[in-house]
Amino acid sequence: MSGQPSNSVYEILDERFFTGRCAFGDDRLETLYDDCRWAEGPVYLPAWRQLIWSDIPNDRMLRWDEQTGTIGTFRSPAGHSNGNTLDREGRLISCEQGNRRVTRTEHDGTVTVLAERFEGKRLNSPNDAVVHSDGTIWFSDPDFGITSDYEGHQAESEIGACHVYRVDPSDGHVTLAADGFGGPNGLVLSLDEQQLYVSDTRAGHIRVFDVRDDGSLSDGKVFAEATDGDSRFDNIRFDNQGRLWAAAMNGGVHCYDPDGTLIGRLRVPEAVSNIAFGGRKNNRMFITATTSLYSLVMSVTGAPRMRRR
Repeated sequence: MSGQPSNSVYEILDERFFTGRCAFGDDRLETLYDDCRWAEGPVYLPAWRQLIWSDIPNDRMLRWDEQTGTIGTFRSPAGHSNGNTLDREGRLISCEQGNRRVTRTEHDGTVTVLAERFEGKRLNSPNDAVVHSDGTIWFSDPDFGITSDYEGHQAESEIGACHVYRVDPSDGHVTLAADGFGGPNGLVLSLDEQQLYVSDTRAGHIRVFDVRDDGSLSDGKVFAEATDGDSRFDNIRFDNQGRLWAAAMNGGVHCYDPDGTLIGRLRVPEAVSNIAFGGRKNNRMFITATTSLYSLVMSVTGAPRMRRR
């Protein structure tokens, strides 16, 4: 479509981006913080009206307070944490690249290790996680954190491949959920929790798997392909209309219709790593991009927040 300002944060590629009112929010990005080395893993905590995110090379987790606008340190050192999410109890689930494990921060502040080995071998460097309403946790395990000392600790992979794993909520057992990835990264469940979407940064696409009744995954199919070499996918999130929003590195933030069509983009001045919906109305998109944390109050709302059963 034509007629959009050249300096707009929104790039309309299909009329559904316009008719779906995806481009009727803030006209500019708000910079909340700009002193990271490589920012990732934003997650909004509704109970505290705060956002927590990771600054991986600086080995710290930061916290932004929505009511005061202040920035503070949540945890340092932080195991070179990457992706963060919440479970159904509102507890923080973190992927610690440096410590090569997935952890949960309890309500009293103590840390519980949820996964650190598969079949006796150390994980590579867990990257992102998603929690089902029944407590099942899936997480991606690329080798990004062990290829150098920049975002973790350089080491050889004990597993020898990059997979997606499942943590059983009944006994904590870690099983292989899906393989065949170059660099599995972002994870998100569909609104009905019947499908799991996984971005593969090295392959340049997003795959979708059916979630079987026993929690295992079907063979995945490609949902979307990167449009160019700079649009490598990182994490992914749904809005409440089933549109998939993807952090696309130097391609900004991509928006996909449920049928897989790229319908629009958000222009971001830095390489985008992660996105998250939050705020009081769940219509504020938080974007981590290279050194910065950005915010955009939108005319669309994020997928419903998980509620305790």
